[in-house]
Amino acid sequence: MRISSRVSLALSAAALSFTIGAAQAQEKLRIGTEGAYPPFNNLTADGQLVGFDIDIANALCEEMKVECEFVTQDWDGIIPALQANRFDAIIASMSITDERKKQVDFTNKYYNTPPAIVAPKDTDIAGVSAEDLAGKTIGVQGSTTHSNYSEATYTDSDVKLYPTADEYKLDLINGRIDAANDDVTVLEEWLATEDGACCKIVGTITPVEEIHGPGAGIAIRQGEDELRERFNAAIDAIRANGKYKEINDKYFSFDAYGS
Repeated sequence: MRISSRVSLALSAAALSFTIGAAQAQEKLRIGTEGAYPPFNNLTADGQLVGFDIDIANALCEEMKVECEFVTQDWDGIIPALQANRFDAIIASMSITDERKKQVDFTNKYYNTPPAIVAPKDTDIAGVSAEDLAGKTIGVQGSTTHSNYSEATYTDSDVKLYPTADEYKLDLINGRIDAANDDVTVLEEWLATEDGACCKIVGTITPVEEIHGPGAGIAIRQGEDELRERFNAAIDAIRANGKYKEINDKYFSFDAYGS
């Protein structure tokens, strides 16, 4: 009996050890982000990920009592990388749209800021309508709601798509395009730098929900409902406990969550 009990205890201990090990293995969430979209997500010169998205992700992971592990991924391959299980969720200022919902599921929004048009300070562009930008070359990052809006709206303009925001900014500085379309906070962040001194905000664009969606959400693989609801509960919690406002006020002078 004593030998049998010892065997039983050993087996129980091994099973407990396996269970704890499995649980610990699940306590890490891999978060995909671009790392090239300040002030939301950006890689510093020494390779550190910083920005609103990164701070929000860390706050959500802390609320869910899991560890965030970040994986950087080029924007145009970020959804395929999620589907290929390279990471568990995308926190990268991805707008919630019906087109993307065909490929991924989304949490509720975690922010919603308007798009805008930026142009050189000496521009003759007076507004953001199709008529205002007729005949102009507009730069915009491809595979975004901003590129979808630009192509649908500025049909009398030459809409030029870029892999990253940095590339359209360089062409705007060098006079190769007349204007650019992006999130107003991204543009304002850039305008405050030495490179952005060339330009100004011409005006903000009223979001079109069919194109821009209700805001930026966290993308996860389809069918992972439990993970989505954990994120939703964590978003609600950091909104309620003041952590969201603390992060918001670090980057913005307004409530980025939106109405």
